[in-house]
Amino acid sequence: MERGPLKDPFFDGGQAVIEGVMMRGKRHYAVAVRLPNTKEIIVDRGELKAAIYVNPIWKLPVLRGLALLGEQLHLGMKSLIWSANMNAGGNDVVIGKKEITGSVAFAAVFGLALFLGLPLLLAGLAVHRSGSFLFVVVEGVIRVALVLGYLSAIALLPDVRRVFQYHGAEHKTINAFEAGWPLDVASVRRASLLHPRCGTEFLVVVIALSIIAFGLIGHQSIAISVTSRIVLIPVIAAVGYELLRWGARHRSNPIVKTIMWPGILVQMITTKQPSDDQIEVAIVSMEQALAADGEAVPEGSERPARERLDPEPTAVAAA
Repeated sequence: MERGPLKDPFFDGGQAVIEGVMMRGKRHYAVAVRLPNTKEIIVDRGELKAAIYVNPIWKLPVLRGLALLGEQLHLGMKSLIWSANMNAGGNDVVIGKKEITGSVAFAAVFGLALFLGLPLLLAGLAVHRSGSFLFVVVEGVIRVALVLGYLSAIALLPDVRRVFQYHGAEHKTINAFEAGWPLDVASVRRASLLHPRCGTEFLVVVIALSIIAFGLIGHQSIAISVTSRIVLIPVIAAVGYELLRWGARHRSNPIVKTIMWPGILVQMITTKQPSDDQIEVAIVSMEQALAADGEAVPEGSERPARERLDPEPTAVAAA
């Protein structure tokens, strides 16, 4: 018998990593990856003790959106480093925090230049009047085109496609769990590939809000335009997160569903149908996160073979 949707589904989330999936519960997280040589599933898990997880101030509206950004940088990077090292271990390669941090910093600068600087430059060449309404519209259209083009292009890379498959496995597993289905390959396989709380949909909401916010700023110099866009990113992201939560709770409303539909369309780029082996990894990650939180795994769930690398959950220290 299905138990129906969870009363508050917003505690559970996840992220695709290198050859694996990270699942985040209320108080703990788990990362499961499949080793490239032995094909066995190994698991790491830890307790969430940083301020963004336990301090009630970060649960308040708007501020929780900023906490989400912090979590993506904090827990996401920690999980990515671990998964990268597990996959590189067979080649006697160790990837440290310094290397990952450097790569992320470079990617951040590249992203700002590509998705903030370039649209401003191209819109300036096309409109010749920074800050006008037409300028903001053209800038927004260029930014959307760049984001969609970039995601579509990297999706063609084999390694990125595998990450997108694990992203699909993460979505399917969370959807199956929230529907009350057993966590087995057959049940997870029939769950939706798309999810209303996906980070990709969050990105679409942020882009839409940025077009509105930058339009309200009006005519400004290029220097002020660039500065305002950088400064407003956290504010727009915080508001965008609230809209995403609201949209997820009211997705049955046809008007809300229509408004949020662009985000679903973009998810079709960043999620791909996973293999059964990839679904097993996502199931293991979810089961381990539930076990760490002391929650029961849905009745009838599979228990794919896995190896725990830590005897007890380790605390995640403040970033």
